[in-house]
Amino acid sequence: MPSTTASPRLHLRQITKRYPGCLANDVIDLRIDAGEIHALLGENGAGKSTLMKIIYGVTQPDSGEILWEGERVRMRNPAQARSLGIGMVFQHFSLFETLTVAQNIALAMGPGQTPKQLEPRIREVSARYGMSLAPERLVHSLSIGERQRVEIIRCLMQDIRLLILDEPTSVLTPQEAEDLFVTLRRLAAEGCSILFISHKLGEVRALCHSATVLRAGRVSGQCVPNESSDLALARMMVGDAEGLETEYAKATGGVDFLNVQQLSWHNPDPFGCSLKAVDLAVRRGEIVGIAGVAGNGQDELLALLSGERTLATADSACVQFAGKPVGDLRPDARRALGLGFVPAERLGHGAVPDMSLADNALLTAFGQGLVSKGLIQRGRVVQLAETIIERFGVKSAGTHAAARSLSGGNLQKFILGREILQQPRLLVAAHPTWGVDVGAAATIHRALIALRDAGAAILVISEDLDELFQICDRLGALSAGRLSTLKPTTETTPVELGGWMAGRFEAMAPANDSPLSPAMPA
Repeated sequence: MPSTTASPRLHLRQITKRYPGCLANDVIDLRIDAGEIHALLGENGAGKSTLMKIIYGVTQPDSGEILWEGERVRMRNPAQARSLGIGMVFQHFSLFETLTVAQNIALAMGPGQTPKQLEPRIREVSARYGMSLAPERLVHSLSIGERQRVEIIRCLMQDIRLLILDEPTSVLTPQEAEDLFVTLRRLAAEGCSILFISHKLGEVRALCHSATVLRAGRVSGQCVPNESSDLALARMMVGDAEGLETEYAKATGGVDFLNVQQLSWHNPDPFGCSLKAVDLAVRRGEIVGIAGVAGNGQDELLALLSGERTLATADSACVQFAGKPVGDLRPDARRALGLGFVPAERLGHGAVPDMSLADNALLTAFGQGLVSKGLIQRGRVVQLAETIIERFGVKSAGTHAAARSLSGGNLQKFILGREILQQPRLLVAAHPTWGVDVGAAATIHRALIALRDAGAAILVISEDLDELFQICDRLGALSAGRLSTLKPTTETTPVELGGWMAGRFEAMAPANDSPLSPAMPA
């Protein structure tokens, strides 16, 4: 239970931070006691990330004060924050991709501990918390979920007194998230304070002792989460936004558009995942969802579908669009046939960080009349970016704003909007609502359903089982590079889907309407 002493672990008073054209934090007060798990809630762009960066010393406030255990401090940089016992897991990873897991963790641990000395402890801590990691692996070879594990383990290995977690479970399975909560509750019982940011309101209600809600940079309210419903919390964050309670009718779809037949692919990376005889069909007018723990072949399947990795010409028929072999085609050729693609990683993959939103719109939509006789039609490019911003409620300083200036959720809405407005015949989307607030998730879900109802085939790869059950018409799971057969969403359960994620395919019978063959036994 949180401490009841007069002096809190952390006390923010009247914190204000302004950026050009944006008041990110407006006289914010926040108090966290020793042993308290405190949630910070708010829609994307509400000022949560800026406030966390101020606490961690990444950003300096324009005014206000920070009190640490009753003493006023000026948090000059993250090194000072860590020296006080503050650890932070960022939503956008802060890892060096050319270094190993152990080397990245050693950088945060300070002098006196070499990566080699840390390797046994990394293995022990990661295994204890159900987030297995190989400390000798290079970070660039890790999936997005595995990189998140590095961030979490790096903090858990430090002697922390305040742990800041920004969307820590966004790429964890429900069981992994529950294992993490066991750890967090134990840390809190030992006196560690935890500041927890999540858009998964069920998690907040189950885990947190108290919550502060931000809206437009100001504190709009406080509550005890387990005394509120998910809907009540959502309305505190975003008001009476459309679609918060929506249930979507399921569709049966029409003829197949995407057909993957006996796709096997050997991954040359010894730490990567190879694909084994994957069969998959996605019909026009349906959404197929693929679940799976990070590192089980999702990244490899996405690369082979998008054209970032190609097959030999002799194997090109393993991937077909509307009966046409495309396995040996590059991404631009597949886009010309109707592919839209939303990658898992926003900055650096879905968008170029330092380029404007208008230029990022041009990156994939250049075939939509934005280039004529080799010349960019700048007015049309800006108009497209403006339409995306308006239609999808993207909060930004305008079409000239750099992609990196947007919050994670707003950038995700922009990337999805860019793809959806091109009216693709096939949309492949990885983690479409990762780290976005409930209002933004509702916007994205409505857009996906509308695209489905217009006849598009949609494949969603996600680790959010609630999302998959809400929007998908058929479901399957990847495990160790093998794909289960697909079943109608109404005929399966989260427990069964979780079993497939663990590789328990042997009890599955193929659904009557599934075009796929039974998966090999685990």
